[in-house]
Order: sequence, then C-alpha cells, then structure tokens
Amino acid sequence: MEPTAALPYLTAQTPGTGGVLRASPEDFRVDEVPAYEPTGEGEHVYARIEKRDMTTPYAVDRLARALHVDARDIGYAGLKDRHAVTTQWVSLPRVDPAAVEAPAIDGLRVLAVSRHRNKIRTGHLHGNRFTLRITGVADIALAIGNASVIATELRNKGCPNYYGAQRFGREGDNAERGFAWLRGDGPAPRQHFERKLFVSAAQSELFNRYLARRVAAGELGTYIEGELAMRFATGGAWRVEPAEAQALYDARGASAAGPMFGTRMVRASGAAQAREEAVLAEAGLTIESFAKARDLGEGTRRPVRVLLDDLAVERDGDAVRLTFTLPPGGYATALAREFMKGAETVETALE
Repeated sequence: MEPTAALPYLTAQTPGTGGVLRASPEDFRVDEVPAYEPTGEGEHVYARIEKRDMTTPYAVDRLARALHVDARDIGYAGLKDRHAVTTQWVSLPRVDPAAVEAPAIDGLRVLAVSRHRNKIRTGHLHGNRFTLRITGVADIALAIGNASVIATELRNKGCPNYYGAQRFGREGDNAERGFAWLRGDGPAPRQHFERKLFVSAAQSELFNRYLARRVAAGELGTYIEGELAMRFATGGAWRVEPAEAQALYDARGASAAGPMFGTRMVRASGAAQAREEAVLAEAGLTIESFAKARDLGEGTRRPVRVLLDDLAVERDGDAVRLTFTLPPGGYATALAREFMKGAETVETALE
C-alpha cells in the first residue's frame, strides 16, 4: 500500500468526485512561478521551456546535448512532474541565445529567451500554478457540486500539507527501508543518493503520520501547547506565544510547524513534544536514531497546512477542472485526493 493511501481527509464529510487524474499529460499542467524575472542583461542565458511527459533532469540532459554544454552547468529551480505539461525557467552558460530559441527536441519547446546575472539555483521560485482536469466522473453535475463544497472548505481552512506518493519511491517502500536502517535492523544503503532518499522518505512519512493525527482530530488549524509556528509570508519556525497563537492561525498569518525529524530539528515542548515523540516511538525510533544518517538527518520544520486563496473549480466539458497555486514543496496530488476521495484514483508522477 502506498504510504499516502490511509491518510485522513480534511473534507471527509463531503463525497468526492471519483474519476481519473492524468488520463493524458495535458490533464495535469504545472506553470512555475519564478522568484524573479530575467532582467535581459547578464552572462547567463535564461530559457522558459515547456516539456511534455518527461522529467526535468531528462529535459535538461536533452537540452545539454542539443546545445553542446555540460548538463551540470544548466540551472533550474525545482523538479516538475513527469506525466504532465509543465513550464519552467532554466539557465544556460556560454551559449548563443539564438541557438537556444529552437532546439530540435521532441516533447520540449522554448517559449522565451532572455538574460540574467546569475545561474538559477534550486529554490529560486515562489511556487507552482496548477491546472488539473479530473476526467471519467460518473455524474458531472454532482461532481461539480461536491467539488465546489470541498473547495470552499479548503479555502477557509487550508489544505493538509501531506507529502505525495512521489516522495516514497516507485515501490512506495523507501520510508520503511529508511526506518529499518535507522533502527539498526536493516542494511545501510551503500550509495549516498540512496541514503539521502531513504532518510528523506522516512522523515516525510513520519511528518505525514503526525499530520494525519491532527487532521483526524480536527486540529489542522488549532494551536497545541508547546508547538512551533511558521509564518506563511516569510517561513522560519519560532516559538509562538500561546496567548497570540490561535488568533494568528485564525487570521491565516501562520501555520503550526510540524516535525521533519532530525538531530538538529528545533524541538517542541509540552503537549506538542509528547505528540511528536509518540509518532517516533510508534516507528521504533528516537531523535538520536537520525545521527546514523549524519548530515542527511539534521531535520527541519514544515507547515502543516497550505493556503489556497486562488483555488477555483470549473466544469470543463465532462471534466472537473481545478486551478490553484502551491508554495515550493507542496504536492498537487495531496490536494487532488481531497476532491477525488480515493488515493487509488490519483495517478502519481515519478521524477
């Protein structure tokens, strides 16, 4: 079973649309929202690319081959879904802008070319704008009605910031393999990239379990004594004052900051600490278990909800169309499952 299959829904009281996501790549569109626009001057050539049904690393490799540059010198802000149509900016060194405008690559086209002073680095984005089409619904009028109710609740309360199934590997077992290694009852991964994948999956699964308990208890936007918070506008976790915490949450200024466990993660206190330690204990782990992963297991904090002020539902023929923007690290499939009510109906993409 995928790690996401049993996660509780925030909108469980409203029936889902059913249907299928990603019957074709065009049903899942992602447009990157960059952190800045190119100025038109500088040594780095920027290209806004559109790719269809290919991973970002594959697209970068094809561009590098076509333009005779080292793929490691091409910069991009983040990975985009494979089974989708996506757009994003990439930066290229020492190339003729004219050569970038029309590379002969199936499934990839260049939409714009400019210049800027710096290479694009991971994280140089504000978020991603999604347009999803849910097809194959049994009753489109009923589906639109239910989807509209779900959208209203998500706009009002935010959406649980679950990690999607993409985070846990093709077989969905990376987290369990990570747990076994960290507990000492499984083999240590030989390769650095495997250690990174397993630790990341383990941290993400523990976060999902923690968040699932909050959602099931109706506490997505409720302050728990001793927890840390994160401001939506600026990020960064801090110890929120209990007297002001709930008002801040209700005003949509901040979110509780859930645990991405690790040896250097800032720890909660009181009731919040007890809840977090219970999630670890259930997996047979302690904070100290992550010392085995060294620098890969430092840990951090992640908001438990994301805001969806621009979430919209529309009828598109016999399909339900959803449009919304997510911050970096947000999973569109985590939102789509709230609408579809059935993780098995959410086709996931693997980078």
